[in-house]
Amino acid sequence: MDKSKKLASVIIEKLRSLNDKQKAKEMTRYFKTGYGEYAENDVFLGIGTQDIRNIAKQHFKETNLSQTALLLQSKYHEVRRAGIEILVQKMEKENDDHKRQKILFCYLNNIDGINNWDLVDASAPHLLGAFIYNKDKTILYDFVVSDNLWKQRIAIISTLYFIRKGNFEDTLAIAEMFMDNKYDLIHKAVGWMLREVGKRDVETELKFLDKYAAKLPRTALRYALEKFDEDLREYYMNLTEE
Repeated sequence: MDKSKKLASVIIEKLRSLNDKQKAKEMTRYFKTGYGEYAENDVFLGIGTQDIRNIAKQHFKETNLSQTALLLQSKYHEVRRAGIEILVQKMEKENDDHKRQKILFCYLNNIDGINNWDLVDASAPHLLGAFIYNKDKTILYDFVVSDNLWKQRIAIISTLYFIRKGNFEDTLAIAEMFMDNKYDLIHKAVGWMLREVGKRDVETELKFLDKYAAKLPRTALRYALEKFDEDLREYYMNLTEE
């Protein structure tokens, strides 16, 4: 066994040693792995997020990108999550832009493994969002118009990094593009990001809602309004297109 596979196997075995069959069964239901559901056939070990992060933290320095790629290609959900946690820690610790780009490429080259909402949410802002913040953002808009639910969610969730920097332009533009999106997980993500905008600049969120509340999917609107008082929520929820 070559070195890359050996270290990846060590991480996988550590994770498998924490296997909890009952919890795994519960997670398969929670993460919608049934026939025709958005995570059909995903396989869970039943491991909590903190345990995954602890193992990733133990190994992220010694784990190179080839080894990490093997984790991202695993059939086990939690192993893929460990790969994400390793990439995120590498990105956060790395200052060299060329090396940061390689970390991002490892993520993008294995994007097929980023196939559930928790994997997207744990990775997109910290990897794609963080790297492209001061760069060309065409990839986000390419993902928006793809037919892949997870790429679409990556596009909007990546902008959480921008929001935290006080930049809302791309979030609002992508939210507008998703007005007619068919996926509930996109509606939830849009509403969440609008709510995050509002936490930092409520006038910007209200201006967007004044223009688009009647057109937004109801789930997106409910998420966006979550922190507002009851009267304001009711006002926006009752708006209809003329």
